[in-house]
Order: sequence, then C-alpha cells, then structure tokens
Amino acid sequence: MIVVFLFACLFALIALGLPIALSIGLPAIGLMLTPGIFPAGVQLSALGQTIIQLLFAGVDSFDLLAIPLFMLAGAIMETGGISRQLIDFSDSLVGWVHGGLACAVVVASMFFAGISGSAAADTAALGAIAIPAMIRQGYPPAFSAALVAAGGSIGVIIPPSIPMVIFGFLTNVSIARLFAGGMMVGVLFGLSFMAVSIWKSWRHGYGTRHPFSLRQVGIATREAIWALGAPVIVLGGILSGIVTVTEAAALAVFYGLIVAMAINKKLKWKEMPGLIIRSQTVAAMILFIIAMAKVFTWLVAMQQTTQLVQNAFNAMALPPWGLLLLVMAGLLVLGCVMETTAALILLVPVLAVLSPQMGVDPVQFGVLMVVNLAIGMLTPPVGICLFVSCGISGLPLGQVGRAVMPFVAVAIAALLISCFWPPLTLWLPSLIYR
Repeated sequence: MIVVFLFACLFALIALGLPIALSIGLPAIGLMLTPGIFPAGVQLSALGQTIIQLLFAGVDSFDLLAIPLFMLAGAIMETGGISRQLIDFSDSLVGWVHGGLACAVVVASMFFAGISGSAAADTAALGAIAIPAMIRQGYPPAFSAALVAAGGSIGVIIPPSIPMVIFGFLTNVSIARLFAGGMMVGVLFGLSFMAVSIWKSWRHGYGTRHPFSLRQVGIATREAIWALGAPVIVLGGILSGIVTVTEAAALAVFYGLIVAMAINKKLKWKEMPGLIIRSQTVAAMILFIIAMAKVFTWLVAMQQTTQLVQNAFNAMALPPWGLLLLVMAGLLVLGCVMETTAALILLVPVLAVLSPQMGVDPVQFGVLMVVNLAIGMLTPPVGICLFVSCGISGLPLGQVGRAVMPFVAVAIAALLISCFWPPLTLWLPSLIYR
C-alpha cells in the first residue's frame, strides 16, 4: 500500500510541474518522517540521520564523477567549433545520396555521441548549426527539427553514455561492457534514421546533392581530424581498459580544452566560468535526482517490492520472450512520461532481477533499457531531445512531434531487433573482453 501511495504521489507531483528530484524525494522523505510508518521504537532523529546518509550514499561513487566531466567535455566541444567540423566531414562522406545533408547530420550525431554521453547536449550542439543549414537547402523546418532530435537520442546509446554509467552503478554490471554493447545498436539506430531521411528526401525532393569527391573528403578530414580524435581517444581508452570511465571523462575534458583553445581557437579562458556553470547546472540536476531517488528506492526496498514484482510476473506464467516484450512495452510507456535518469533509478532495482527469467544477459538488458528510454526522449510530454529541438527551431511541440513519428517507428523496430538478436549487443563485448 505504501509503495502504491509513493508512486501515486510521484506522478501527481510530476503532473503539477514540480521538479523531478523533488517529486521523487519529497513523498519518500515525508513518509519516512510520518509517525506510524516505522516501529514505535525508531526515533525521529535516527530517521533524519538515515535520510542524510542515504542522500550522501546516493552520489558517493567514483563512477558517477564521470557525469559532470562528460557534461563539461560536451560543452567545451560544442563551443569549440567541433560541431560544424563534424557536419562538414559527414557531408563529404554521404552528401551524394538523396537527403545528403540530413544523412550527414545523423552521421555527425553518431560521432558527437562518442564525446558527450548526453542526448540533450548532442541535440543542442548540432541543432544550432544543422537546422538552419537544412532549412536553407529546402528541408521542411519540422522535418529538420525532428531529424536533429532523433540524431540526438543516439547520444545515450553510442558510448560514452551517462544513462549506462548510472545503470552500471546501480547493478554493478561492467560499464565498459555496457559501452561495448551499445556500439552496434547505436550504429543500427543511425542507419535506420538515415534510411528514413533518404526515403523522405527521395519521395518529396528534399535538399540538394553533390557528387562524391575523394579530394573533398580529404579536405574535410584534414579540417576535422582533431574533432574525430576525441571519440577515438575516449572510446579507445575505455574499451581497451587503459583508463576507467571517469578517467576517460577527465581525458575528454583535457583534450577538448586543447582542441577548442589551442587548435580551433574558438574558446577563450574568459568564457570558461559561464560554460562550467551551464554544464554543471545540468550535471547537478542529474546527481540531485540520483541522491533523492536513493531515499525513494530504499523505502521501496523496505516494502519487499522487488519480491512482490517478481512473484507477480511469475504468476503470469509468461514465456521468456513474452515477459521481455511486456517489460519493453511498459518501459516504452513510462519513457514517455518519466525523465530518463529518474526512470533508471526507480525501475532498475526492480526490473534487473527479472533478466534471468527473460533469458536476457545483464549487459543486454542494460543496453535495452537505455535504448528504450532513449526512444522516450523523442516522445511528448517529457521528451528532452524533442524539447531542445523545438527550442532551437522555434516550432511548436505538436508540429515537431508529428514529424518525428517515422523516426520513432524505426527506432522501435531497432529495439525489437536488439531484443531478439542478442549478438547485436553481446558480440562486441565478448570479442573485446574474452
């Protein structure tokens, strides 16, 4: 009964517009301090001390230090002129196909995903350049904004990925293996979005094309070589085991400063305080959600919720594939109404124990959960990529929301392939970490 009341309060406060961290934490803290919830011998001061300890324990992790560092690295790369270099390089590779610039934006999103780990950061970094450029080439504004939002969602699938860091922190699953597992799925997402772009452009005559030129590829590569080095250094260091995820995040910040200040000369020291404040405000929001959710999940665990959920699923007597589909469908719905970080922290402790019943490896389940919630970033009412893209383009949410539906459809198809073809997520981790 307490758990039902907790979740009812959570959704009610979210609906009222309260910040997600407070929507999670206030009902849990309020219940813990309510007389009669705990045995009479438990003193109020002891409960208050427990709450403080839980808040601190929620973020007391070396792995979580990667979140503010990756956010800062992404902000430095965005300000340092790397976005345009990646788009120009991608356009030299795929600009000859129907919808060449649209495909180039998707490819650039995949490259940028290997730097920041944040879907919102990727959408913002590329959207400010890509949306006006696409409109100038004759793409409809709504389609341009929808494509940038779809490309941004790849930012949490291709590593480094902040949601994968959170999943690994919550489950003790290797973050490096999760990163490797997301690589092929992220490429599948990118190819799917490119297919939609090519089909739409061919059917409606969007955009312009230019002949493929090795000379142009060479020029674009020379100009973007330092930008392309960022994902190589970050991912190479993590997947090879040379550095940890947090060390790779610090390396990304250092590399970004060199490229943005010394090579591209687009970033000045006087801009750093504002840039740090902007990026760390977002990181602080994520860490505040994690801290508050620690109190929420502790109270939920005290009510034996995990065992109750497991018993409920056992009572359904579903085959493993049926249980997997049910969980994925539920996550799709929740992803539409819950912020990604909050959804992970609240649902992972409950659902992760079901992976053996679903016949799913923990690494595969982690990737599937992140992919599922990435799709939620493209759907109203809380799709962060959609909101960022609408803000950049100045278009209403409904207009961009309709334009993004083809991308959501192929993303769901890619999710189903990831569910029922395990090698897509497990082949690369098994190859690297034998």
